[in-house]
Order: sequence, then C-alpha cells, then structure tokens
Amino acid sequence: MTPRADLTGYLTRYPREAALSDEDPATVLDRYHTPDYEVVTDGVRLDRQRLLDHIRPARKQVADVRVEVEQALVDGDQVAVRYRLVAQMRKGRTVTSEIYMFGELSADGRLRRAVQATRTIPSE
Repeated sequence: MTPRADLTGYLTRYPREAALSDEDPATVLDRYHTPDYEVVTDGVRLDRQRLLDHIRPARKQVADVRVEVEQALVDGDQVAVRYRLVAQMRKGRTVTSEIYMFGELSADGRLRRAVQATRTIPSE
C-alpha cells in the first residue's frame, strides 16, 4: 500500500514499522519512499542514509508509537497532512509532536520529497 493509495494508512503504519519492527529499516523505508527520498523537517534535510541513521537508534528508545491523523489530502502527486505522533519512550516519558507535512509523490505512489514543520505539544 503506497502513500498515494492510502495516505492515512501510510501515516499510521510507517512510524510503527520503522520504530518497532524487527524488519530491516532500509526495507521499511523503501516500501513507502523512493530511493532519492528526502525530508526537510524544521529546516533540517535528511536523505535516505540520514533517515536510516535516525531509525536505528530510535528503535532502542521507543516502546510504542501511534499517529492521530487530523487531515490528509492527496491531489495528483501532492500531499498535505496535519497529524500528531505520540511516542512512548522506554524510560516512561511520552513525547507528542504535532506535524504539518507537504509532500510530492512519485509515479508509483511512494513519497519522493516531504517538507515538515513540527512542534512538541503537551502529552495528554
């Protein structure tokens, strides 16, 4: 299932698979993103390798993760999303991030590029 076919499903599945799965992080990343995928989050650019470098240590810190999608729109090869990512850390702390993402899809429906603005909000 690609982000184009089910954007909300992608948003809920990908973080769980990336953070909690025993599957190779590169396999998870490539399922949903093109090989040249890059994301710019709060002005910081991450290419495929930097994303993989981020996923591996996150797996050691995150006990659970869930996504609450507020809005998800697909228009041709463009996506726009507003959602919250709630991460339960192994040491007991909960981190909630509000995320606004705009992205571009490839012809096969995977994400090619994304730009995100985030803010940490109080966890409930």
